[in-house]
Amino acid sequence: MNRRTAIAGIGATEFSKDSGRSELRLAVEAVRAALDDAGLTPADVDGMVTFTMDTSPEITVAQAAGIGELSFFSRVHYGGGAACATVQQAALAVAAGTAEVVVCYRAFNERSGRRFGSGVQQREPSAEGAALGWVLPFGLLTPASWVAMAAQRYLHTYGLTPEAAFGPVAVTARRHAATNPAAWFHGRPITLADHAASRWIAEPLRLLDCCQETDGGQAIVVTSLNRARDLPGPPAVIAAAAQGAGRGQEQMTGFHTGDLTGLPESAVVARQLWRTSGLGPADIDVGILYDHFTPFVLMQLEEYGFCGRGEAAEFVAADRLPLNTHGGQLGEAYLHGMNGIAEGVRQIRGTAVNQVSGAASALVTAGTGVPTSGLVLTADG
Repeated sequence: MNRRTAIAGIGATEFSKDSGRSELRLAVEAVRAALDDAGLTPADVDGMVTFTMDTSPEITVAQAAGIGELSFFSRVHYGGGAACATVQQAALAVAAGTAEVVVCYRAFNERSGRRFGSGVQQREPSAEGAALGWVLPFGLLTPASWVAMAAQRYLHTYGLTPEAAFGPVAVTARRHAATNPAAWFHGRPITLADHAASRWIAEPLRLLDCCQETDGGQAIVVTSLNRARDLPGPPAVIAAAAQGAGRGQEQMTGFHTGDLTGLPESAVVARQLWRTSGLGPADIDVGILYDHFTPFVLMQLEEYGFCGRGEAAEFVAADRLPLNTHGGQLGEAYLHGMNGIAEGVRQIRGTAVNQVSGAASALVTAGTGVPTSGLVLTADG
């Protein structure tokens, strides 16, 4: 699969707090925008991939977007951990000859509709959900509260404060969002003092350590590298794609599985990406790391080998790697990581608002604390 496929198109709706339209319509708008960007039509599409959490089924989106017959359709589980895996599924289908043009998409009214930040309110019985029974009775009801447990341990282990450790991540994201017209926080950078003054959500996490909630849609078009070369825009080559789950993995609440200062699922993905791409941390020009919460950005940097354990805060503060140049989910939009993939493509194309000069490789990651995924994108040739 590696370097046989490419991302040929990206498209999104506006990012808002109240879209005023259905999630199906958001999905269709994003899909059509991505096809337009690729120079393709709905008739060219024969594959669709989305998240299990998406309310708009592949077949329904295909029908509404004017897409005809499908030879491949798939969904990936585990919320934001699915983002890069949608592209992996599409690339595998194309490389195997199951489909020729596959569209990956995610669309939701996550602010005006169901708000993930509100946590667990009602859940149907399931084996997977049973693990939450160990934490819910003790008040750990929201994603922020689950991450706060690991964040507190990280600070304790490395002798750090929330301000010194997490502040640089939030400030970096908002600095890039401030110059990105598509970002919700366009024109609104923050300082370390702003971060330190923001209210507590679940200690040691403050408001500015937590990603926003967004209405919107994003779509990605995957096809063979040969076909992508014949399309209008430069292809973003899929040099590697991987999924990973740690031993005894749970969704956000695996507090009993070992060292809380790391992300074993990211380590699984990192090993695959570096091995199959032939690249390593020193070869990456820009990092688009899933930033649902600032502490997990630090842990990802360490798991992927950009710095040593406990060194990521200093790494970010020193700007050693261009990071989340679109503003991330903290600053641009929370689209379950799909907008991060689009930013990786823009960096490879040379069209990003905050373009990294000469960027020829990008690492893109998906949600952590859950089974996750990642991509290495490179320029063609």
